[in-house]
Amino acid sequence: MAINVSSAINAYRSAAASATESMQSSSSPKLAGTTQSGGTGFSDLIKDSLKEAVAVQRNAEEISLKGIAGDADMRDVVLAVNNAENTLNTVVAIRDKVLNAYQEILKMPI
Repeated sequence: MAINVSSAINAYRSAAASATESMQSSSSPKLAGTTQSGGTGFSDLIKDSLKEAVAVQRNAEEISLKGIAGDADMRDVVLAVNNAENTLNTVVAIRDKVLNAYQEILKMPI
């Protein structure tokens, strides 16, 4: 299971349209992760992506156990573990970028 890029792009477009709409229609701040149109917010996108990452890791673990028992083909085991490794690397890279952005925000003068 890989992260669905098209749903991420659609969520980004929805969030951008909602943000533009809210800036034009009102000056009141919105809560993070909410949209006026009822679409998915940024926090929902992150939650869904993390759930998919956990599912990929669990799938790789299950296939690895089947491989150890001799019930799975070695190619399937290698592909599942490689997919899990790529997913973990992506999650770590995103986490690092978010922490970097947070630290930059903290450095900004008020």
